[in-house]
Amino acid sequence: MTKPAPNGVFDSLLDASVPESEQNCHDGDSARRRADDADSTAFEGGDAPRRPEVLPSEPSDPFTGAGPAPQAAGEPDHRGGGRPKQGGQQMRRDKRDVHGWVILDKPIGMTSTHAVAVIKRLFKAKRAGHAGTLDPLASGGLPIAMGEATKTVPFVMDGRKRYRFTVCWGEERDTDDTEGRATQTSAARPTAEAIRALLPQFTGNIEQTPPQYSAIKIAGERAYDMARDGEVVPLVPRPVVIHELALVDQPDRDHSVFEAECGKGTYVRALARDIGRLLGCYGHISALRRTLVGPFGEADMIPLEQLEALCDRAASGEGNLADAMLPVETALDDIPALAVTRADAARLHRGQAVLLRGRDAPSVSGTVYVTVAGRLLALAEIGNGELIPKRVFNLTGLVASPARSNESN
Repeated sequence: MTKPAPNGVFDSLLDASVPESEQNCHDGDSARRRADDADSTAFEGGDAPRRPEVLPSEPSDPFTGAGPAPQAAGEPDHRGGGRPKQGGQQMRRDKRDVHGWVILDKPIGMTSTHAVAVIKRLFKAKRAGHAGTLDPLASGGLPIAMGEATKTVPFVMDGRKRYRFTVCWGEERDTDDTEGRATQTSAARPTAEAIRALLPQFTGNIEQTPPQYSAIKIAGERAYDMARDGEVVPLVPRPVVIHELALVDQPDRDHSVFEAECGKGTYVRALARDIGRLLGCYGHISALRRTLVGPFGEADMIPLEQLEALCDRAASGEGNLADAMLPVETALDDIPALAVTRADAARLHRGQAVLLRGRDAPSVSGTVYVTVAGRLLALAEIGNGELIPKRVFNLTGLVASPARSNESN
């Protein structure tokens, strides 16, 4: 069955700096969140994704067999043109083309922007960005796209997110997490039965008021900036979808552990706040971990220490950084794939539409991702008997290893 692309996915590529509050399921921007983490996708080393236009091809057409070979991991890239700085300063580090996803198991205390910078440095990547901010106080999956994978970021951001979080009862805080100051207190503590009885009210399509400390823009100003200045932020409820919400543990009378699967725009901190209010005991988030982002789960996550160790081994010729990456097309898991001939691939690569005729014409319509000889070529639209390229990929450089490619299938 054909699954259409997320609504407006190509439009969203026009502006990758849409606030996290508008696109993504939120983990809770803390009171001290850095301003550069406010956007849903922080791109390092280049501008946000361009308009959905066909990019120029390589000097040699890769679909006719000619063209530069993929760069091996650890191999120096002399095309970057790095030159010694004047005055005997250290030579600039060469950057290279790297294409793929790294699903970082982000540690507590690290901002998402800092995580992108670290991954970009480890891979010496020219360009990198993340697919949804994860708060410094949270741990778990932070998908980081490099190179051509940044073109697929909206598909990940439109996917479901799963969180495991702990609510501390007895205090409501202005940030709805541990960093804020207490605004309401209560000696009451909820029973597991009382909590479970309330959960259906927070499942399905609901209206949710975002936290005062959030990245939402009001008259051009971030809500958390206004809250820090002591202003009462006029936030209105907005529709969100919570697919699942369950109480999974209650280690003591002061804490309860939940798991939630939700769509974009949902604030987990607001869930804790609103459940606490209805229970009459108040509450705030004391621990948060993201376990799923779109197609990426915990099995795909890699700790920073493991990445750094792999980088050290690759530098000495004993490892391959490509082993840490997932292919660009992993983000397109819910989109139908369409294989084309090399002749058709050459036309698509030049930005030209391909006519679909005869018994071999695909029965699907809408958005597809196109492959040639098993290699990702383009995002395209099928309509009126034509295959029209929308985004063409140029995967010259370091890409995911064949082993990771097979794992993603």
